[in-house]
Amino acid sequence: MAGSLPWNKREVRPVLSLTSPRGALSIVGCPVQVGLSAEKAAALLATAIIPARYGSTRFPGKPLAAQTGKPLIQHVYEAVARARRIDRVLVATDDERIAAAVRAFGGEAVMTRPDHPSGTDRVAEAAKELRTDLVVNVQGDEPEMEPGAIDTLVEMMADRPDADMGSLACRFGRVEDVHNPACVKVIISSCGDAIYFSRSVIPYPRDSEGRVTDPSQYLLHLGIYAYRPAFLEEMTRTPPSRLELAEKLEQLRVLDMGRRIAMAVIERASTGIDTPQQYAAFVERVRLRAAGR
Repeated sequence: MAGSLPWNKREVRPVLSLTSPRGALSIVGCPVQVGLSAEKAAALLATAIIPARYGSTRFPGKPLAAQTGKPLIQHVYEAVARARRIDRVLVATDDERIAAAVRAFGGEAVMTRPDHPSGTDRVAEAAKELRTDLVVNVQGDEPEMEPGAIDTLVEMMADRPDADMGSLACRFGRVEDVHNPACVKVIISSCGDAIYFSRSVIPYPRDSEGRVTDPSQYLLHLGIYAYRPAFLEEMTRTPPSRLELAEKLEQLRVLDMGRRIAMAVIERASTGIDTPQQYAAFVERVRLRAAGR
């Protein structure tokens, strides 16, 4: 599924098996003119905000872990800053140690309240005083986020002015991941909008009595979001919905509000860091890359 189009380093594959004429791109059946999307995105002011807190339950102090010679938050910041469609990068935190680390490597940090229930709420506070057309929420534990994936998201939102919010997905590669409730599944409509997100297997494979035989027919939702600023403020003022509380997925609040989440399907997911063990594996990957292996 390697990308071949000269559009933000990544080809967005259609969810359905559709073909596109040369020079056009098909996002879930909706044709997109490549040059037009790039032109629209160039005119869109996009700000990336990385929420970062010190008190992770499974990995306290995670943003400041620095066994690679850089704090983890710097790896994330630099990956986001390499995206061509991002005009400004901010770290939103409630911890002076994280803010000081960001400023030490020349990044921009903004202090937020300590009582936010989610990273989205922290991003919303940081975005309130910004002059921007689009807010991109990148998780603070994604040091290997591909800049091309961020660019794809921004360009999709430039081409979808009807969408209040956007996100990304990729195809599953392993059956066991489809069945894992920690891996969120998404169904996308023929016009590129999210229909539903779930920790359960969706759509349910009735003919095989629930057994998944081809994981590539299922879509893994990736935890990166783009918001129109006014909608981000509205969303965070809206109480959690029944569906959100049941699945513990805040994007379901948006669907319950009757709003659109535009989706693009990219080649692959980046590897997030949730535990010290995952961080150790990341440190080893950095070491091998530095050694040219």
